[in-house]
Amino acid sequence: MKTIIMAGGRGTRIASVASDIPKPLIMIAGKPILLHEIECLKNQGFTDLILTVSHMADKIMEYFGDGSKFGVNIRYFVEDSPLGNAGALFKLYQEEMFSEDEDFLLLNADSMFDVDFHRFLDFHKSKHALVSLFTHPNSHPYDSGLIISEDGIVRNWLTKEDARPKWYKNRVNAGLHIVNSQIFGMTDIDIDSIGTEVDGKTYKVDLDRQVIKPLVNTGKVAAYDSPEYVKDMGTPERFEQVTNDLISGKVSARNLMNKQKAVFLDRDGTINKYVGFLRSIDEFELLPGVIEAIHKINDSGYLAIVATNQPVIARGEVTYSELEEIHNKMETLLGEKGAYIDALYYCPHHPDKGFDGEIPELKFECECRKPKPGMLLKATEDFNIDLENSWMIGDGANDVLAGKNAGCKTAIISDNNDCNADVCVNNLLEFVERYLIEGDK
Repeated sequence: MKTIIMAGGRGTRIASVASDIPKPLIMIAGKPILLHEIECLKNQGFTDLILTVSHMADKIMEYFGDGSKFGVNIRYFVEDSPLGNAGALFKLYQEEMFSEDEDFLLLNADSMFDVDFHRFLDFHKSKHALVSLFTHPNSHPYDSGLIISEDGIVRNWLTKEDARPKWYKNRVNAGLHIVNSQIFGMTDIDIDSIGTEVDGKTYKVDLDRQVIKPLVNTGKVAAYDSPEYVKDMGTPERFEQVTNDLISGKVSARNLMNKQKAVFLDRDGTINKYVGFLRSIDEFELLPGVIEAIHKINDSGYLAIVATNQPVIARGEVTYSELEEIHNKMETLLGEKGAYIDALYYCPHHPDKGFDGEIPELKFECECRKPKPGMLLKATEDFNIDLENSWMIGDGANDVLAGKNAGCKTAIISDNNDCNADVCVNNLLEFVERYLIEGDK
């Protein structure tokens, strides 16, 4: 399988770190950022690489050569003039570098990542997608493009310039793609015009706006959501953060080939104010200290995963779309302050019948409603979680029992510990500071 790495950018935002070398050669912990990428690919068997180069192309080609000394095979496409971040792809297609129905990885050369590409590829194939985007939450969704998906299929793509709803799910494009060559025949782009002057401007091709985004409504663009580490180092601040994360081991630890630690969070009474059955979005209010607590979880190396019973769905009191909007409000409020959840699972079922307006098909004994551990076990399957070294925290006995049934450590937010949780705290922030951060030292 081919991997195309786009390495032609000028790196103007990070010029203060290194202005005399191209961005892909900037050193992080003793190696160029591009070499870190290549090693991650090689270790998983992706060794057929094509680098698209432009700015200081000779230095990149001189350093990497044909790739043999790094255990890979590298070919180059040199842009004599910038073609946009997708122009070179169309030129490669024109040169018959792809078969008619061929998947390839498409990556940027300025990102630090350590991800399980085989998981990504399996997902792509399962969705029969032409393009699969690697998506994740980030600490600044308010100024990022947003990917809106349902069941792994992208339903909308809001760029930075697009108007966005008041409440939204924190999921952004991480810049890793799997693309099928069929897309080249699904656009109206004139390949022969790429790189030429049209109406006084050089004709370039933008990957997101001109190639992928127009395909969103076809159902052929998928979103692979993962908490694995992907971060571009395109600014001095991000360069410093990426360097620290690599040295600390955070980058490699997040690869889903490795066991993950998680903090499973109940919702009502743990994250937001308990109001009984929360039926209205106006009733949703984050508890004091929750944003700081989840921010600390994000920085700790644990995944933050919400697992919540929502019988209001089965009772017919809240629709799926209304519940989604409530959760979007939660993610928006967290994201405005740099915090995020890695995943959210909810149980819509309820075993008791006889309510006016109830949804009969949701009225049964399920395996996901706490105190059963179904939601935690599904998350474990999705993210390779080490349950023994993970926590379940909530404000009730069912939360504690679900954690115990899954094999987690447990914490209860309460004035008393009458359900035999491992620890008892007054709020989420106290738990994080006393048992997650201090306990891991």
